[in-house]
Amino acid sequence: MDDELKRVIRGIALFNASEHEGKTRNDSIISKVIGTKPELRSRIKDIIPLISQEVIDVNKLSVESQKEELANKYPELLVVKPKHERVGLPLLEGAEQGNVITRFPPEPNGYPHIGHAKASIIDEEYAKMYGGKLILRFDDTNPEKERLEYYAAIKVGLDWLGVKYDLVKNTSDDMEIIYKKAREILDSGHAYVCTCNKETISKNRREMLSCKCRAGDLNQNITRWNKMFDKFKPGEAIVRFRGDMNSDNTVMRDPTLLRIIDELHPIHKDKYRVWPNYDFAVSIEDSIDGITHAFRTKEYELRTELYYKLLDVLDMRKPKMMEFSRLEFEGMPVSKRVLKPLVEEGKVSGFDDPRLPTLEGLRRRGIVPEAIRKFVISLGFTKSDTLPPFETLESFNRKIIDPTSVRLFIVFEPVKLTVINNNLTEIEISNHPQNDMGKRKIKIDGNFFISGNDANTLKIGDEARLLELYNIKITKIGSEIQGEITSSNYKSDIPKIQWIPRNNPVNIEVLIPNILFINDQFNENSLEARQGITEQYYLELNVGAEIQFMRFGYCRKDSANQAIYTHK
Repeated sequence: MDDELKRVIRGIALFNASEHEGKTRNDSIISKVIGTKPELRSRIKDIIPLISQEVIDVNKLSVESQKEELANKYPELLVVKPKHERVGLPLLEGAEQGNVITRFPPEPNGYPHIGHAKASIIDEEYAKMYGGKLILRFDDTNPEKERLEYYAAIKVGLDWLGVKYDLVKNTSDDMEIIYKKAREILDSGHAYVCTCNKETISKNRREMLSCKCRAGDLNQNITRWNKMFDKFKPGEAIVRFRGDMNSDNTVMRDPTLLRIIDELHPIHKDKYRVWPNYDFAVSIEDSIDGITHAFRTKEYELRTELYYKLLDVLDMRKPKMMEFSRLEFEGMPVSKRVLKPLVEEGKVSGFDDPRLPTLEGLRRRGIVPEAIRKFVISLGFTKSDTLPPFETLESFNRKIIDPTSVRLFIVFEPVKLTVINNNLTEIEISNHPQNDMGKRKIKIDGNFFISGNDANTLKIGDEARLLELYNIKITKIGSEIQGEITSSNYKSDIPKIQWIPRNNPVNIEVLIPNILFINDQFNENSLEARQGITEQYYLELNVGAEIQFMRFGYCRKDSANQAIYTHK
């Protein structure tokens, strides 16, 4: 026990000295020894002499000698552990500091959405946690659906999120490697070329029946394989994995590995016509890219058996595959099958429509990247279905934008108000109640617009306060309202009214996104447009500025005459 204890003390003393210019102290070592072996707390008097001696011996050594002994005899102390476990993200099995490689592999077949945000942020957070690398890999092996526009949109979305990647690549650039692996798996007898029609294949898979193609010999398979490049038409031949037609996992019932597609590829044009499907491509790419930990949503969970089986028969290195839950909001589906028709049919203005869960839609709505990251991490790494209310994301966003959102007045359904004894020509108002964001000057002449809702509550003789100005007493109500100043002292027990000077109002339209789908049906009233007037200062703000319109909510300036409601 004492020999082992001396070894522990010596290692800790060497490590501590190497961090403090070659010198260590008793008190530093005592606390670390007890922290490493709590059971020694009761023997503290016995171990102090051992610590004192080791401190003396270590301090006599040069820094070079300390580091050499530490590296040779105590290498385990030099393994840097994660600084901290990201909140909500558990430590990774088998992960080594500096040796973790993750990948974000979107298919460039649409605009990125909140689901992509979750995946890319988890990939990046784990890479950062372990001092590793993140690869952005475009899994572009389906020319029928992919466009250059989508490659660019995904990069723009990731840049906006602040996701940093170490390498960008395309699966399609590795087609020669994929063909080589396809030939290997055919030669080994673990795959065959099937020429059955689609209906027969589907029927056989349901009924757990093998087709006649499965019994073909190597010569037949290689002949058919070669014909896939110039003779067969799309749908006439596919490469299938020789799985288990009796498996309870339907994925393993001789799945497709490669097929013919004659559409032009966005990058390679007509160079290739035989393309791998997702399962074959992702297995090979993850292995050759050096991925240590691969993450994907749990709808792919049944495909994990095939993933590992393919790597086994190809004798390739196997990453650790992990699944997590898909992310979307109630009433805001992320499926391209749902979103694309909305755009094509003109039901939404585009993929940046603020009702959509696309990154462009969220950005335009006023949701900031930091809020999305905090929201995603708060959900954790779990397979449990994730369908949180949008209000959860809003709460993260509110905390971030509130300190930097300019406060402005806004009036809807304006009604004229004249203060007959106004005695001011100009007023200066702070742009934020707590933070120093400057001030704005507003010219005053006693003629205002107030909100129709506020006007409807007033009666002759009522007292109200025009915010940041003065208290007035209502003296006349008609086509316009009149009042007179009673005091400039703030009163808590009278109504507070926003106002806009009548001499220079700014007309704006406020778009208010509502829930996109109700009971799986498109909500025709999912976008409300309200006409209002606001202050001249609005025009001085940059497009994209966050504003809190008083007593209305947070909005993002979308243009000189339009703002988009973010949330309360």
